[in-house]
Amino acid sequence: MSNPEEIGNALVDAVNNHDLKALMRYYSQNAVFVAPGGVAEGHDQIHSYFEHFLKAFPDLRVTLWAMIEDKGDRVYEWSLSATHTGPFLAPGGGTLRPTGRTVVTRVCSVHAMENGLVLSSRIYFDQLDLLLQLGTRLDLGDD
Repeated sequence: MSNPEEIGNALVDAVNNHDLKALMRYYSQNAVFVAPGGVAEGHDQIHSYFEHFLKAFPDLRVTLWAMIEDKGDRVYEWSLSATHTGPFLAPGGGTLRPTGRTVVTRVCSVHAMENGLVLSSRIYFDQLDLLLQLGTRLDLGDD
């Protein structure tokens, strides 16, 4: 499978079905996954990233809005909606206890592909927006 639309739909289906085994079939063994919060390298770390996210948001659903192919990269625009019912690793290493809040976040991802496999994924979303939807407060200090 090398068609960007087919791969995009297969990735969405795997995430929406919470089927990490199926999801990992689309990543090369040495893939690199870059997202807010860090870098995951290889199947074990990438699997762990998705597993953590699905534990924090067990009803997570993604909706694919657009796909663009440019010079071998595939850019996907999508949204994520979910309810926060599990522990979520927050920036700085703390853990945000379940809030029960529903979030909707716009996301853009860029995937370098070769032979129908993802070599690298770069995921972009507004962490502040997500954290504010979860009810965290922005501390601007006393100034």
